[in-house]
Amino acid sequence: MDFLYAILIDPFVQMVELPDFLLQVLWEGFVAGVLYALIALGFVLIFKASGVFNFAQGIMVVFAGLTLVGLHEKGVPAYLALILTIGVMGVLALAVERFVMRPLVNQPDIILLMSTIGLTYFLIGFGEFIFGGEPKQMITEELGLPTGSTAFEIGDGGLLILQHIDIAAAVIAIIMVGCLAVFFNKTRIGRALRAVADDHQAALSVGISLNQIWAIVWFAAGIVALTTGIMWGARSDVSFALEIIALKALPVLILGGFTSIPGAIVGGLIIGIGEKIGEIYWGPLVGGGIESWLAYMIALIFLLFRPQGLFGERIIERV
Repeated sequence: MDFLYAILIDPFVQMVELPDFLLQVLWEGFVAGVLYALIALGFVLIFKASGVFNFAQGIMVVFAGLTLVGLHEKGVPAYLALILTIGVMGVLALAVERFVMRPLVNQPDIILLMSTIGLTYFLIGFGEFIFGGEPKQMITEELGLPTGSTAFEIGDGGLLILQHIDIAAAVIAIIMVGCLAVFFNKTRIGRALRAVADDHQAALSVGISLNQIWAIVWFAAGIVALTTGIMWGARSDVSFALEIIALKALPVLILGGFTSIPGAIVGGLIIGIGEKIGEIYWGPLVGGGIESWLAYMIALIFLLFRPQGLFGERIIERV
């Protein structure tokens, strides 16, 4: 009975007794979820345009962050380094389209997936060769991002502490999602991209250039990776360890659906908030550390009941 009480009753008693602490946990989970969603957006963009799971999205986040910090360390002013980094991600997008995607047109999906794995290890080696393997500090203040924190009193002596960089991350993520939604639904390129995602051959037959669309979407994914690298790097150092964090986008995509931008947001929030609450209130029962694997367990259970995700498109095959 004590074990059942510890699992089913005690965590909720703690939530009621310390509401300010619960709010703090929810806020931390919300911010983590927003950042997971940003990473997942990069995966969704590539998958919508080409049907390929871009395994390299995680290392693109690291590469973009390292390029920005590395240029600044060479004496380039922060905002000029930001513009140059955007240019580097554009060159990377063109190179991927020309040397990876274009030669593999009409190849099976598994071949394209393997090519992105190869791209991942190329970028790891190239990044270590150029920038070294040491963690670097993000140039948060130089970019004009806020630092510090604000504390709010809640109830009888409770405190809710909000880091300013976390608030900025949430605002920037919301703006980016809004811009992507407008891009996909209101622009000619966005409509062409959706046409390519639906049927490559049909898109080609109406004059849509696959090569152009792929270059654009990889560049957009690079911009998302740069934004994610800046925000994650501001909360911790910029290092190759961020690639592991980026893989948290996998359960986010499973929950939200691989082709849905709203799904990436909702999935990110579910994973972010779920793993924080699980770690704080249920983690001590098993010795802690469940934050590293709870997201994958949630995704696995969800996969059994709804494989296409919350917002994914159900695949119907008629015989």
